Amino acid sequence: MLADRLERLSVMGLPVHQSQDYVGWLLGRLRHRQSTHVVTLNAEMCMQARQNAELNRLIQNADLVIPDGAGIELYFRGLQRRLVKRCPGIELAAELLERLEPGHKVVFYGGTPEVSQTAAQFWQRQRPALNLVAVQHGYAAGPDLSHFLEQLRRLQPDVIFVGLGVPRQERWIDAHRQLCPQATWVGIGGSFDIWAGVKTRAPRWMCDRHLEWLYRLYQEPWRWRRMLALPQFAWSAVLYQWRKR
Repeated sequence: MLADRLERLSVMGLPVHQSQDYVGWLLGRLRHRQSTHVVTLNAEMCMQARQNAELNRLIQNADLVIPDGAGIELYFRGLQRRLVKRCPGIELAAELLERLEPGHKVVFYGGTPEVSQTAAQFWQRQRPALNLVAVQHGYAAGPDLSHFLEQLRRLQPDVIFVGLGVPRQERWIDAHRQLCPQATWVGIGGSFDIWAGVKTRAPRWMCDRHLEWLYRLYQEPWRWRRMLALPQFAWSAVLYQWRKR
């Protein structure tokens, strides 16, 4: 498959795109100044979209939906007998940051004040040539938020990473895309926390065995209710495929 081509697949009626080089595809869009909204889809998000018509619409309308979670990969492997390798959103974002040209203007939006600044400092160390033109925490309101929106309008950044969590970040991107009509907007969830060192990713061996959810539960036991979406997704996926047939 060519780097500039996407294959559109489906998970319970939601789109998922497959490519050998997602970042190459995004860089092509940047070169042609095409507006792009990137969604990182996992099992929990699928279940939210079944109950939330607005989120469902936003996923359907996204320009790129990548298979973020292990549940999506297992869905294709188990129910469609198809190999679809997952692409964690944090890895997509990191590769995009590494491959951007020095002239590309980048914005970070989300997280707490300390997290957003520390994440920005991490990337400035990782890649000193990165043109990070604005960093704004996710708790801005009133005049602070208005000032940030005016910054976006004035700077016209090329790539805007939004880490507000699902579905808030998808709603925010949809509401503000017109400010920077040629930009790439990427919802990255809690990636700022990882880059800032506040949280850590699961060891590679756990990721390879689709146990990243267990490590996340270990770090954040309060997420146990949200983790119920995983068995719900598995059961719903089986029922969906059975009814479809």
